[in-house]
Amino acid sequence: MLEWIIIHRGAEDEAMTRAVLFHELGGPEVMRLEDVEVGEPGPGEVRIRVDAIGLNRAEVLFRTGHYIEPVRRFPARLGTEAAGVVEAVGEGVAGFRPGDAISTVPAFSQNDYGVYAERAIVPAAALARRPGGLGAVEGAAVWMPYITAYGGLVEVGGMRPGDTVVLNAASSSVGLAAIHVAERIGATPIAVTRTAAKKEALLKEGAAEVIVSESEDVVERVLTATGGRGAEYVFDAVAGPGVRDLAKVVAEDGMLMLYGALSGEATPYPGFELGMPALNMRTYTMLETARRPERLRRAVAFVTSGLRSGAFRPVVDRTFDLGDIVEAHHYLESNAQIGKIVVTVAS
Repeated sequence: MLEWIIIHRGAEDEAMTRAVLFHELGGPEVMRLEDVEVGEPGPGEVRIRVDAIGLNRAEVLFRTGHYIEPVRRFPARLGTEAAGVVEAVGEGVAGFRPGDAISTVPAFSQNDYGVYAERAIVPAAALARRPGGLGAVEGAAVWMPYITAYGGLVEVGGMRPGDTVVLNAASSSVGLAAIHVAERIGATPIAVTRTAAKKEALLKEGAAEVIVSESEDVVERVLTATGGRGAEYVFDAVAGPGVRDLAKVVAEDGMLMLYGALSGEATPYPGFELGMPALNMRTYTMLETARRPERLRRAVAFVTSGLRSGAFRPVVDRTFDLGDIVEAHHYLESNAQIGKIVVTVAS
């Protein structure tokens, strides 16, 4: 259990809340659960009571100094995915009021806000209403994966019925969501996983094919599965040198879309060494969807529809208490999970 750090707080002091902070870059042990002042929401902001928090590898990268934006100041906060209840609204906020059950969408910088806390202030533009019947744990697990998959493959990529999409890191929450999104669109998802341990789980989630990369030739398997055509989309969470092989399975006019860099290695552009095919290769983050109101509106409607129909569902691997955040991050970094890790916050 993470040790509590108490900073001048009485139990009756409603102005204070417990939040996870870190004062230096490093491993999970740099995180501390401290008492901080929560404050009142400013213009365009809301204060929420946090009931559950979805963990994201972006938080590991931010904590270790390897994220797409650096930590600007210490102590620093963490977290963009939460589910809870609106407590107060700031000036100019329309559409939300105290008592509303909501989830947060990762539409803000961790340098500005963080939801690893009992209570937090976030931009109202980053809120999504929680559909009826969706609990806090599920509400903290659903939005980032599905909006990432929908935004990249459908909103930006234009995936259509009959297309094929290859997904690596397929047992991640985004990988699983991408399988479900492809099925709902009428596309064919091919999952790539490193070992056979997660193969059956991926088939049960709807993957049409599962390729075990440590023992199978990914290029050969994809080309065989597509009759030599290749895949219209490759949704790559790993990047690095592996893009050389992934580029070989991109169909004519297809797209190699990189939405993560789990390899931690330099990523080449392989088009020249492959003889200059018409290779479309681009990066994508869900911020392309989450920070554009019309795109976000469509994404939320698409995901909500999928949840109501039963086509979509959050896949939660394991839950931890907020006081066990260090252990939760160790588990996150182990890559043992299938789906989302969620941290619960006691009322």
